[in-house]
Amino acid sequence: MKHVTVISHPLIQHSLTRLRERDTEPAEFRRCLSEVAALMVYEATRSFPTKKVRVTTPLAKADGHALEREVILVPVLRAGLGMLPPILQLIPNARVGFIGLKRHHETLEAATYHKSLPEDLRGFEIILIDPMLATGGSALAALDLLFERRAEHVRLVNLVAAPEGIRAVRARYADLPIFTAAIDQKLNARGYIVPGLGDAGDRLFGVQ
Repeated sequence: MKHVTVISHPLIQHSLTRLRERDTEPAEFRRCLSEVAALMVYEATRSFPTKKVRVTTPLAKADGHALEREVILVPVLRAGLGMLPPILQLIPNARVGFIGLKRHHETLEAATYHKSLPEDLRGFEIILIDPMLATGGSALAALDLLFERRAEHVRLVNLVAAPEGIRAVRARYADLPIFTAAIDQKLNARGYIVPGLGDAGDRLFGVQ
C-alpha cells in the first residue's frame, strides 16, 4: 500500500506476538509495547529532514547534523500512553500533546473529550501515536484536530492496523505516512481488529 510502511524487524515481530497472546499480563504487555514503540520510532523518523551544523569537539571543529524541525508527540488517550515513554527517551526534547477520544460502542464513532495541543502546528514534525488503527474513526478525529491547527508534517504510528482503517485514513489523507507492525485480516462486527490483540488500553492498564 502506498505510504504505508509495515515494519517487519524480527524483534518487533517477537514482541508483537507476546502482545497478541491472550494470557499476557498487563506488566508484560506494557514491557513488550514499550520495546515495540522504541524500535518502531527509528523507522518512523528515518525521513526526518536535518540541517548541517558545525560543532567543536575536544580536538577540532566537526560537521554534523541536527533535526530541522521541532518534534511534537501526540498520543491518543488512553492506549497511546503506553508507547509514549520509550519514544520520549529517544527524542527527549520533543513536546507532547494529548488527544482524548472515546469510541461509541454501537455507532463506532469517536468523540473527543480532551485535547492539549499548540494552537499553531505549522513547522512541527508531528508523530500521532495510537496502537490500534481499526475503523479509522479515532485516527481521523485526531488527524482532523491536527490539521485544523494547520499541521503540515504528520505521520501516524500504529502497532496493528486493519485494512478498513487504512482505507478510511487514505480516503481523507491520501499522502499521510502510516507506520505499523502488522496489517491484520479484518474488523469484526464490533469493530475490533481480527486477529488483533483485544483492547490495547484495557490490556495495558488492566481495567476496562
